[in-house]
Order: sequence, then C-alpha cells, then structure tokens
Amino acid sequence: MGDQFAEFHEELRSVARDRLTKDRTVDWPVLVDAGWTGLEVPENLGGAGATFREVAIVCEEMGRAASATSYLGSTVLAVGLLNALQPSASRDQLLTGTAAGSVRVAVVLESAGFVPDAEGADTLLVVTTDHDGTPVVVETSAPTVTRPVLDETRSLATVSAEVLDTATALRFDEDSHEQVRRLYDRAATAVACDSLGLSEAMLAATVSYAKVRHQFGRPIGSFQAVKHACADMLVEISVARQLVSAAVEAVADAKADASVPASMAKAYACQTAVGIAGKAMQMHGGIGYTWESGIHVYLKRAALNRALFGSPAAHRKQLAQRYSTRSN
Repeated sequence: MGDQFAEFHEELRSVARDRLTKDRTVDWPVLVDAGWTGLEVPENLGGAGATFREVAIVCEEMGRAASATSYLGSTVLAVGLLNALQPSASRDQLLTGTAAGSVRVAVVLESAGFVPDAEGADTLLVVTTDHDGTPVVVETSAPTVTRPVLDETRSLATVSAEVLDTATALRFDEDSHEQVRRLYDRAATAVACDSLGLSEAMLAATVSYAKVRHQFGRPIGSFQAVKHACADMLVEISVARQLVSAAVEAVADAKADASVPASMAKAYACQTAVGIAGKAMQMHGGIGYTWESGIHVYLKRAALNRALFGSPAAHRKQLAQRYSTRSN
C-alpha cells in the first residue's frame, strides 16, 4: 500500500477495530452508517470512490473480531461485481442503493448451494452464461433457504437455480471471462484477509493468557515450549501478512496475474489460521475447550474460511498447473 495513504489506512483500521470490538454481530445499518458498504462505490453514485485496499482492511478487522456481518456477500462481492459491469440504469441504481443502505445485494457464483449472505438480500446477481457461453449477470429475486454451517458467524444459503429467461442480462464492461476470474480472486483474497486478522487475534489472546496463567509458581509464558509455540505462530502470521499484502495489491490494481498471489494468500493464510486457532485452544489448556473462552468461534470460522472459494489444496493445484505449463 502506498505510503501516501498509510495514515488514512491506520485511521480506518483503528476505527474499524474499535467499532467491531463493541459487538460481534454487526447489522447492515451499522455497516452503512460506518460508510463501509460504499467504500468502492464511485463518488458520483454516493460512495467513497476508494479501492480494494481499504475494503481489505475492513475484512481483516472483521476476522480479528470474528464479526457476524453480511459484508462479504453484500459488499465485497456485490460491489466488486457491479463495478465490473457495463454502466446502466440498473447497475447504477444497485450501486447507489448499496452505498446508501437501501438495497442489499448477494452474488451467486457457480455454486447455488452455498451463497454468502443471500438471506435477507433484496436482489440476487447470478453469474451465469448466455447461449454462446459468454459470462453474463442476471438480476433476480429467487428464493433462498439458509443452511446451517459450522461457523455461526457466517450466513450461507441455498438459492433456487431457477432464473427467468425473460430477465435482462447485465453485460460485463470488459472481457467477461477475465472479469469473472477477478471476482474469484477478490473473494479468495477477502477471505485470506479475514483469516489473517483471525490469526493475529488468536496469537494476541494466547500471549495475553500466557502472561497471567501460572503453573508451578511461574507464568506459563516463561516455559520454553510455550515461548516456541508463540514464536512459531508469529512467524506463520508474518509470512501470511506478506502473501496477503501482495494479493491485495494485485487485486486492487487489477493485475493480469493476480490469480497467483491470490491463490498463494488464500492457501497459506487460511490453512495457517486453522493451525493457529488450534494451537491457541491447546495453549489455553482446559479453559480453551470451554464455551466461555470463545476460541471455538475462531476455530470454526477458520475452518469455514479454509473451504470458502477454494480449499488450500485446490489453490495449490492451480498454482502447480500454472507453473507446470510455463515450464513446458
């Protein structure tokens, strides 16, 4: 991220962290009031005209707080998709409504079985193909059924696959296949940001607990095994931050090879988050396994993040195929 925006980003991070720590459940009106739903909406449509860099900061802080919000589906994906479409009255109305909070949109990708934040959405944008295989977007209001998942802080729903043939297809502004790829890169990177914040929260909680929990008359943080475990967590988080930062920059700048850093960040950050949350639970001892500790919330969120928008194995396979093709 550019140095000229460093102060603004730190202020955004501070405000987001302060607001999200007050309440784990953040309703849509709160997101609107904070201005986060309109971050990437153009200024002439009522938004802030910001970039994915700013959105990534909010995503990271939501992961740090394990917030239950509709931000991923109704802002990160929805606004990203709408900005990729050709300008039209319908598109502009949805962007304006999202920034103002009067409309909540959800995006249906290739799987209608697990659609983020579809419950309660006013409009669904279905990414599909027309008769010649060209990706298009259809605006619809198909019924949804919420599905119970491991992570209670996320809302995933099944969406009826029925799309009216009479519905008007919204076209992408540029190469449609490329725009769909960018949408997946955006989704993967957003979840990686969430997992990074989650990991940092678990390390902070573990270090804090190790300072106050005593065993044999000493803080457990003085034991070598605990020190090494925390140091390992810090190293893993440092690597994850470098990968996530590279992915955010690539997505924000719409780089042609953004899929590479996006896959690297998604695979490493999300896999690491599961391990770090597991270590945090172990380092907290017996209390870490209790409902009151709250660590289970982070572990479940990390587990779902690992599966959302491609598992680490799937992303590593994509990377391997890419480099294998280049070597040949």
